[in-house]
Parts: sequence; C-alpha cells; structure tokens
Amino acid sequence: MIENRRKKSLIALTMVTPFVVTFSVFFLYPMLDMIRISFTDAPLVGAGHWVGFDNYLKLFGDRLFTLSLKNNAYFVALTVIPTTVIALLIALAINRLSGFRQTFVMSLFFMPYVLPVSVVTELWAWMLDLQFGVLQPVIALFTGKPVAVFKNPYWVMPMVAVVTIWWTNGFNVLLFIAGLRNIPSELYEAASLDGATTWQKFSRVTWPLLWPVTALVLTLQLILQLKIFDQIYLLSGGGPFNSSYVLLLKVYREAFQSNNGGYASAVATVLFLLIVVISVLQFQLLRIRRAS
Repeated sequence: MIENRRKKSLIALTMVTPFVVTFSVFFLYPMLDMIRISFTDAPLVGAGHWVGFDNYLKLFGDRLFTLSLKNNAYFVALTVIPTTVIALLIALAINRLSGFRQTFVMSLFFMPYVLPVSVVTELWAWMLDLQFGVLQPVIALFTGKPVAVFKNPYWVMPMVAVVTIWWTNGFNVLLFIAGLRNIPSELYEAASLDGATTWQKFSRVTWPLLWPVTALVLTLQLILQLKIFDQIYLLSGGGPFNSSYVLLLKVYREAFQSNNGGYASAVATVLFLLIVVISVLQFQLLRIRRAS
C-alpha cells in the first residue's frame, strides 16, 4: 500500500509540475518583480533606487490616475451587467431552437469572439466612420446629424462598450446555454402540470438553477472589463480630452512612453489589487445571494 501510494503521489506530482513551473515563471515571478519595482524609481529597462512608498503617494495627487479610475468604473457599469443580461436573453432564445437551427444561430453569435481585437476595432471604426460609416444614418435618426463617436467625449465610452459587448458576448452565451442544458427537463414538465406560467417557470426553475453560471459570468466580466485596454487604445487612444483614459493605458504610457517603470508598476499593482479585492467581494456576495 505504501509503495502504491508513493507511485500515485509521483504521478500526481509529474502531472502538476508543468503547470506549477509555467505559473511560477510566467505569472508569479513577474507579479512579485512588478511589486518590487513599484517601490523603486527604475526606468523601463534597468535597475533603480529604492524610494519606498513615494510612487504610491504620488498616485493620490495624479489627476490622470484619478480620472482613469473613474473611467474604469464607468466602463464596468456600461458592460458587466448589460452584457450578462443580453447573453442570458440570447441563450434563452437559442435554447428554444433545436437541431441545425440552434447550432447555426449559436455559431453566428459566437463568431465575433474568435476575431482578433485589431479586426474587431477596424470593422467598427469603418462602420462608425463619420463620412462613410454604414451605421451613421442610424445615429443620425437619434441625433439629427452624424457623430464622430470616437472623437466625442460623451459617445466614446458607450460606443467602446457596445463594441466590447458585441465582440465578447458569444462566450457568455455559450456558458448560459451550457447551464440551461444542465437543467432537468422533468422540472419544467412538473411545473407545466402544476399550471405554471412561462414567467413562473423562469423565476422558480430556470433562474435559481442558472444562478451559479450567472455568478461566474458576472465575475469573469468584471475582471475582463477592469483590464480594458486594447479597444480603447485602438479606437480612441484615451481621448478625446482623456475621456476614455483607463488604468492600463496609463501603465502603458508611463512605462513605454515616459520610461517610468517604477511608477507604471505602482499603477499596475494598484489595478491588480483592485481586481483581486473587487472580484473576490463580488463572488462572495453572489454566493451569499445564492444561499439566501
């Protein structure tokens, strides 16, 4: 028995080792080194001098840092709950289909998710172009005239949110469909025999059993949207007038344009801690909501 246990432990260790090594080399070590550099005045490349908490104290007086925090919060509000609700509605509609139609429609919604961000942003930049954009007539119906949405401080963040939801929502739809398929059909049959309406079936059967998937989608979306960078960088560059300036864009500019590696690491560390704290709190609150 002892020899068999040792053999199983060796097999388990062999299987776990590649992940542990990869995690340590590509995540744990860079993270710890980033935290160390945040206490120095190091440039992007090379060593620096120890400055203690100076970089973090500097953040309190940095107007762009405060603005980027607000913009990140605004973007989270524009995307996390809306994309979850939209994905749930689409999944409920697709789940009513069957056979080839279900597969085809599901593929249509998932297709944008496999596109690289450069293609997505170029596609939407063309569709929303002020002179030739095919979506400008739709905007003109509400505003009375075409709008350069990515150069307008009031339109830029909502439109980047629309692009993000369109691009990433296919994955959320798949998660919800997987959750819906795990709900036993016998529960719906029993509810029908009891005379339950469609809304009662959803509120008493579907929603409670789908809550774990909903909590997962909300948590994943919160983490992803707090890390927004690619769409902002490619569509607006943080403008106009810094109205779409976000935390990762500040990290990029401080590190690669201003050569302030220590200060950029401090901003990145704050963002990392923010994501960890908010995502853990949200997940725990969602678990409490499920238990109640």
